[in-house]
Amino acid sequence: MGLVSQTHIIPISASQDTAGPMARNVPDAALLLSAIAGPDYGELGDGDIAYDFTQGLVTSSLDGVRIGVLRDRFGGYAPLGEVYEAALSDLRAAGAVLVDVTYEGDPSMGRDEYTVLLYEFREGIDAYLQGSPADIPVRSLEDLIAFNITNADTEMRWFGQDIFELALQTTDRETYEAARANSFNLAGPEGIDAMLALHDVDVLIAPTRGPAWTTDLVNGDNFRGGIGIGSLAAIAGYPHLTVPMGHIEGLPVGLSFIGGAWEDHAILQAGAAYERVRSIDLPEPRLAPWKPWEPARSN
Repeated sequence: MGLVSQTHIIPISASQDTAGPMARNVPDAALLLSAIAGPDYGELGDGDIAYDFTQGLVTSSLDGVRIGVLRDRFGGYAPLGEVYEAALSDLRAAGAVLVDVTYEGDPSMGRDEYTVLLYEFREGIDAYLQGSPADIPVRSLEDLIAFNITNADTEMRWFGQDIFELALQTTDRETYEAARANSFNLAGPEGIDAMLALHDVDVLIAPTRGPAWTTDLVNGDNFRGGIGIGSLAAIAGYPHLTVPMGHIEGLPVGLSFIGGAWEDHAILQAGAAYERVRSIDLPEPRLAPWKPWEPARSN
């Protein structure tokens, strides 16, 4: 958070959402980040400061790097656990020192994070709509809600606007500030920072998510819970890199590398080093409909 400018971006939550690179590999992601970083550098300084995040990526090594492993953050899903273990074996073979780390969490973080989302979304969407030069019929969240009601047959045929309505009612600044302070503290200082310090590790890893899931009009989003700690990085605004670590029936799953504030370069170096030693063959990306995975047969 603060590394890439939020100008012209409509975030759901301005303190929790930021733009970042998506690329074929870690070096390409570092190259893209070098291009889009700044001018909002926050604590790093003022102005459009040039920085080359690709420095040292080709020679980065995992030898002696202390990695905090959240072993239980695979949602109890055995296939994901197996892919995760294979990734850990690759890290260990590359010389990394793997240290088991546990994260208990505090339910108030998620509760307060949602309050932050609602409050900041209302402020953010209002500011964007009011400042848009486009000839649009809506200029606020309240206008959007009214527009959806007027056009309910098309706009709300499948889904309602409950979150819009909750956001419209979330206006208490004092409550918001307390929620932001608590959720940030639990995610950053008492979350990621505490785990890094307590276990004397350089980076934290966990599966990013399970394989892609089916979303339908009856059951909605059907994703597995208890996987990864990406929410901590998002709430704290700390760097989070996900690198493909394998697949489940042809559906890719990623390995998260998470570090402290402004440790973007170190996280990219660790991810690049892992990418080079990864032993799993990844399926080629394709746009065809999913079908059960069929391993290649040798003659």
